[in-house]
Amino acid sequence: MEATILSDKYNHYPVLLKEIISIISPQYGGTFIDCTFGQGGYTKEILKFSNTRVIAVDRDIESKKIADQITKNFEDRFLFKNMKFSQLKNLKLKNENIKGVLFDLGYSLNQMKDQKKGLSFSSKGQLNMKLGLNNFSAKEVINKLTFNDLQKIFKYFGDEKDSKKIANKIVKERVKYEISTHDLVNIIDSVKKRNNSKIHKSTKVFQAIRIFVNREISELINGLINATKILKKDGVLAVVTFHSLEDKIVKYFFRSLSENKSISRYQPKITQSEPLLYMTERKPIIPSKQELNENILSRSAKLRFVIKKKNFYNFDSDIFEKFKSFIEVENIGNKL
Repeated sequence: MEATILSDKYNHYPVLLKEIISIISPQYGGTFIDCTFGQGGYTKEILKFSNTRVIAVDRDIESKKIADQITKNFEDRFLFKNMKFSQLKNLKLKNENIKGVLFDLGYSLNQMKDQKKGLSFSSKGQLNMKLGLNNFSAKEVINKLTFNDLQKIFKYFGDEKDSKKIANKIVKERVKYEISTHDLVNIIDSVKKRNNSKIHKSTKVFQAIRIFVNREISELINGLINATKILKKDGVLAVVTFHSLEDKIVKYFFRSLSENKSISRYQPKITQSEPLLYMTERKPIIPSKQELNENILSRSAKLRFVIKKKNFYNFDSDIFEKFKSFIEVENIGNKL
């Protein structure tokens, strides 16, 4: 999701809720995994159906407060795990009938307004952007990485045209003082004299840093792979994305496993009776006019989903190879 300045008038809404509930059909029962629990919007709606169970996952420990409230009412049907969704394979699911796995890759209103997390360029104080279970923060990224590393991060994860100019200015300024959130916004503003875009000058750089700090590319890829593995036959994998890179990864993964062919260029072509996944919709589902009127923050949301057609655990995917350049930039974080 884009880094956004939020006013107090906004309330939290689970994005595309009606569409997701229609797709996963919890009225027929089963276990569902909410991989981005957040404020618990999807989970609460699923638990309204008495024959359902929800396993909720979130890397942000703050979400446990809401999870504890739900546990009081649904102790036998709800389980919360403070973990990254890339670690889904670590869940003990031997006897679970997993009928749906959900990802909402945006951020909750509480996260965006949390000054300590610093996801928004209106935040005050030190740079952070950690969502939980991180190895480093935005403060270390901006104040320690080289010019070359910074410009790569801004370019690949933010598609920032002025990535070199901004990185150069950061390196020069940090010799004088430790750069804070406010300082970074001012640096970007000084470099980008004109702004012909509808978005804030700092949006792309903040998006890039947030993706990098939270390793969002490898997290998403591993999350998709493990979610596909744990789904049962006829189960649904649904993902809501908020920026083009996320959507590109999800779209590629879904399409590559819904085609009747080997998707790894290193593997011989294998003819199968049917592909592993089935896409009923090739185009993404977007918010209705009514939802946009009620929640303008949903404007960039795109929902894609697939149905698993067979109980098959091991499969090949070339998705890491496809997005290799992004993973390599993400691995710059190993220096910190």
